[in-house]
Amino acid sequence: MMKIARILPLITLSVLTACVVPTGPVEVTRFNRAAEGMSYGKGSFMVTLTGESASDRSLAGSPYLAAVAREMQRIGYGDTINNADVIAEVRFGTNVIRPDRPAPAPVSVGVGGSTGSYGSGVGVSLGFNLAGGSAAQLQSSLAVRILRRSDQVVIWEGTAVQSAKAGSPAAQPGIAASKLAEALFKDFPGVSGETIRVP
Repeated sequence: MMKIARILPLITLSVLTACVVPTGPVEVTRFNRAAEGMSYGKGSFMVTLTGESASDRSLAGSPYLAAVAREMQRIGYGDTINNADVIAEVRFGTNVIRPDRPAPAPVSVGVGGSTGSYGSGVGVSLGFNLAGGSAAQLQSSLAVRILRRSDQVVIWEGTAVQSAKAGSPAAQPGIAASKLAEALFKDFPGVSGETIRVP
């Protein structure tokens, strides 16, 4: 979990770098409860790493937490506090894809799972195979679930995936995190179940 004061420098850096580096399109899929009358963008929030990404709480996860925190504020959520109204759970991952090898299984997200409702179908892998050389593509993924703290109900979830040439500026974690978060929260909460491509 992160306090806003600790991540503001990272937010500023990711915004500045994302503005000057061209990045590829992002594929985004989101699910929400707007049809059930759920309101969004109100109350306080906190961000935290979860799942496989929880082992990268320090430097590796910081750009993703900062980018998600920035977007949460942009869509209307207030200052982060320990007893926040909603919790944004963040997962991230990267895969190096070589042209001569099959691509990894795509990141998935959606209604279903073991809880019978909004149990996460998010699966973001974290693994590197740097033998791909200059022709390899780096696939970056960001998945976010927003839970209502009072009853732990997932009120929104989505995933964003982008590919960039391995070693290029667009593949750098800070730039990728910012681009993925911006695409994921574009026109929030989005159309539930729809997959969009954000330039």
